[in-house]
Amino acid sequence: MSVNKKEKQEKLEEVKKLRQTLIFYEAPHKLINTLENIKEILGDRNIVLAKELTKIHEKYIRGKISDVLQKQENPKGEFVIIVEGSNKNEKDEKQKILNNLSLEDHFEYYKKKNYEKKEIIKKIAKDRNTNKNEIYQYFLNK
Repeated sequence: MSVNKKEKQEKLEEVKKLRQTLIFYEAPHKLINTLENIKEILGDRNIVLAKELTKIHEKYIRGKISDVLQKQENPKGEFVIIVEGSNKNEKDEKQKILNNLSLEDHFEYYKKKNYEKKEIIKKIAKDRNTNKNEIYQYFLNK
C-alpha cells in the first residue's frame, strides 16, 4: 500500500464499497498501522493475513481484523492481506433509507427530482415492493 497516510486512506475509501475480495501487500513495519486503517475505514471485516506466502515458513491467520491485530506483536516477514469484499452496496443502502421514510416524504423525495405524480407512485410501489394501486389509493384519500 501507499507510504503516504492520506493517500492510503483515500485508496481505502475508493474500495470501501467494492463487493470483490481485496488483496494488499504490506511490509512488516507498516502492517499494524495498515490493519488499523483498514478496520477504521472498511470496518471490522474478515481477513486472511498470509505471512511469507510461497515460502517454507508460510503461515495464515484468519479472523476479524480486530482478532488478527491482537495476535500481532512484532511482525516480521512479508505479508499479504486478503480482505473480504463489502456485503453492502449503494443501491441496498438507498433502498433501506427510502423505505424508512413516510409515504409523504418518499413522495417528496421523487417530486424534488421532478418526476410526474404517476411516475412517483410507480417508483414508490417498486421501492416498497407493493402494488402501485395501493400507493395511488393512499394519496387519493389524502
